[in-house]
Amino acid sequence: MTRAIVAGVDGSAESLAAVDWAAREAVARGVPLHVVHAWLWQPLDVPVVQDRETQAASADAVLREAVTRVAGRYPDLALTSEVVQDTPVAGLLREAERSRMLVLGSRGHGALMGFLLGSYGQQVIAASTRPVVSVRAREGREVRPAGGEVVVGQQGTPQDGDAVLGFAFEAAAARGAAVRAVRAWTLPPIYAYSPGSMRLADEAGGLEPFESKALAEALAPWRERYPDVPVTEHVEIGSAGQVLLSALSDAELLVVGRRARRGPVGTRIGSVAHAALHHAPCPVAVVPHD
Repeated sequence: MTRAIVAGVDGSAESLAAVDWAAREAVARGVPLHVVHAWLWQPLDVPVVQDRETQAASADAVLREAVTRVAGRYPDLALTSEVVQDTPVAGLLREAERSRMLVLGSRGHGALMGFLLGSYGQQVIAASTRPVVSVRAREGREVRPAGGEVVVGQQGTPQDGDAVLGFAFEAAAARGAAVRAVRAWTLPPIYAYSPGSMRLADEAGGLEPFESKALAEALAPWRERYPDVPVTEHVEIGSAGQVLLSALSDAELLVVGRRARRGPVGTRIGSVAHAALHHAPCPVAVVPHD
């Protein structure tokens, strides 16, 4: 069965931008779109009038607004919707498991709006086993001209983060865009030097050629799989977050990775994804990988 793109909505301008972006992506990829709104009746221990039916009707209205908006713009799109009876984080994570990707809205240059308010979006991105795309409000209304780029960060060995490069190439092929693959590097501290690592760098002609070779090797299988996608290789010294952000002048989408394994203090987004989500001017896809 074809996995759908899932968009989470909460009635905010940010979530409506997310559903707009998700609809365009679903059309480009030829896959269904599933729009969800998480709502769970939880009576509060406060002396105020609480009407379950009124709140349920409000949840239905949030979903109906998003669905009507998308259906009118994309009449041929395979579209389904659902009010998920769960808390936002748990409900979205469950929907993400069944999806091709989950799309959420973000507030802009500040903390993530996520789904509803506060840290929900960050919690979902940090825990999801599927890619999560964060979309700013203006991105829902803005259709960029053809010829833009999907910018993707590559780190580690050629085998690291294959899922990240795969997502970027698939996204670029669907929208007729180029891929700009970015690899940032820094001088290793003195204690990190070893005869073996320095021998490899010397054989490549220095540290930057060594990094360029690693990026080319990582891209090789994806170039072969997507021969019609133009690729620019971008290797630059500096912190990964800063180098990525400086490469976004023509970006339609930024794709970054996130280590999926849990740390001693639970799941984390990671510093590069955190910088991208808070400062990138375009939608950001966070792709979990081993």
